[in-house]
Amino acid sequence: MHARLMVVVAHPDDETFGCGSLLLHAAAAGATTAVVCATRGEAGEPAPGSGVTAAELPAERERELRAAAELLGVARVDLLGLADSGMAGPPGPGTLAGADPAVVAGRVLAHIEDFRPHVVVTLDAGDGHRDHAVIRDATLAAVGRSKWRVPRVYLQCLPRSLMRRWLLHLAGERPDSPYLEADVPGTPDELVTTIVDTGRHLARRERAIAAHASQVSPYEGMPDDLRRAFLTSDHLRRVVPAWDGGAPEPDIFSAAVSSQAVQD
Repeated sequence: MHARLMVVVAHPDDETFGCGSLLLHAAAAGATTAVVCATRGEAGEPAPGSGVTAAELPAERERELRAAAELLGVARVDLLGLADSGMAGPPGPGTLAGADPAVVAGRVLAHIEDFRPHVVVTLDAGDGHRDHAVIRDATLAAVGRSKWRVPRVYLQCLPRSLMRRWLLHLAGERPDSPYLEADVPGTPDELVTTIVDTGRHLARRERAIAAHASQVSPYEGMPDDLRRAFLTSDHLRRVVPAWDGGAPEPDIFSAAVSSQAVQD
């Protein structure tokens, strides 16, 4: 059976910086993939030297999203039409964090029932960004309401042990970074249920990262070993069906597709 993967994210570049290798892995396995993005990243800041103005940023970030998605083998890209909420301050009207949660979930639900994915992946919000938490909650709510029963749902994770390595590197390079004053971000390692080896897709993912030229990549300036640790293995937390323990599973598709055969 032909597998379908839907990745639901908050901002242009989440699909690449967070889930790029997984999308490449899925496409290489013959799956049809879709990205649903809630916003056009209006509240971001143009990267120094990008030549992009604040007024141009939403259109440019959408263009980058579509260009990166093409590099990642994504079959379709859909936007939910909400605005980027930014990192702090009262969320404005029409923003992802300011919207009625039921409305956000309803928009995700429409795409789930149209695309009928075997696997849905969204962000686990371990980085603390409120928009990531909102789209996570909306996606899980949409899955729960959908007439199309999604066999497998995952949260994309950054393991806390890996984030500790990043903070150690950051302390040596930028000891005044505000990230060093906060709690260690990321997902506790014991909650990671799935580790997919995506190393063979590194070069193409790097090209997709470069397509988001208006934004500063979170991997910029990392030593090679740390960069590869982030970009060559995808870590996920399976939430549907609930994880029953044991060694991490190495893939996301086979059981999902076989369990969906009757519904198709």
